[in-house]
Amino acid sequence: MKYIIIAMAGAADHPAEELNGKTPLETAKLPNLHFFAKNGKMGQAKLTPNHFEPYPDITFLNLLGYDADKVYTGRGPIEAANLELKLEDNEIPFRVNFITEAGGNLADPTAGCVTTKEARALINFLNKKVASDFVRFFPGTGYRHVAVLKDSHGFEALSARTDCPHDIIGQSIEDHLPKGPGGELLKKLMYDTKLLLQDHEINQVRVDLEENPANMIWLWGQGPKPKLEKFTQLFGVTGSVISNAAYANGIARLIGLTAIEVEDKADDLAASYEKKAKVLMDELKEKDFVCMLLKDCDEAGRDGDMKAKISALEACDFFLLSKIKAYLEENKEARVLVTPCHVTSWKMRKRTRDAVPFVVAGKNVMPDESEKFSELTGRANELKFLKTNELIRFFLSK
Repeated sequence: MKYIIIAMAGAADHPAEELNGKTPLETAKLPNLHFFAKNGKMGQAKLTPNHFEPYPDITFLNLLGYDADKVYTGRGPIEAANLELKLEDNEIPFRVNFITEAGGNLADPTAGCVTTKEARALINFLNKKVASDFVRFFPGTGYRHVAVLKDSHGFEALSARTDCPHDIIGQSIEDHLPKGPGGELLKKLMYDTKLLLQDHEINQVRVDLEENPANMIWLWGQGPKPKLEKFTQLFGVTGSVISNAAYANGIARLIGLTAIEVEDKADDLAASYEKKAKVLMDELKEKDFVCMLLKDCDEAGRDGDMKAKISALEACDFFLLSKIKAYLEENKEARVLVTPCHVTSWKMRKRTRDAVPFVVAGKNVMPDESEKFSELTGRANELKFLKTNELIRFFLSK
């Protein structure tokens, strides 16, 4: 039996006047996704607990069958796992964003989507200037990186409350600096790097080009390494996670799945999705379980770009879901699950805790009366999972 999960992060949305009261899912041309709805079973799942922020690493953990309430410790340790960092008990990983500070406010949580090449040069610069037994920086991609801080008391001494920079765009930095154990040390480190970064030649060039500079770091999402049971022990299948999201690949490594990174090319969706489809099909030759996480819709939603979100949906359907449809038609011992994981509202430019639609199609799945895949259809159907880690158990059931 082959199991395929397509996690279209942030594909779900809210109705908008600009789309005549429809959502991007209801507006886009999605014949293959609607084929799964018509020939499968649709429902609704809540993958974000009410007391958690709707962060994508939390919803992805829950999608894969883990209870984030019990096992989630923060974004930092997940992305440290993706970098395969070996940490001592007194070393605590933080997620690091390069941000743009302007007039005391957090103007841009991505520093103008600073390139990986630029960001790695800045990380190397920071390591030369401020790295010590207390702090080290490790390069990731784009604006996303990891810092490891050391204290003899470990997380107990570095457990200050930290905010995700995407949640405080345009707000005062002073109002959202770390508060609690270790907070003063973290604030000093953030401001010390600001003094170094603002005059760096890379940022001088970015300013000259009228691009947002990476003139400060933002530390957040810290925590100890989570204790996660291996996926194979939970569900009895081996598999892979295919994604360009550091959190998805980090979770894969933590639970014993193969992490496969496939580059996203927002400027060439056709080539990007064709490549992903090929990687998916190649993995299905070797593995029983393959989960692909796609983040184009999520990023378009957070950018407030409705057209880009619809384009990403249509590219996914035409170049990827069509291949999965053909695979299911040729391989009767296969099943597919498609879900957005979480809502990303393009008008609000943020993720929300709403329950999301899902469809399961393939072997031993009796179709319901659904005609199209949409938020409304998922909500209207009786099949609902309110416990955040139940959906995959239904999907993998015999």
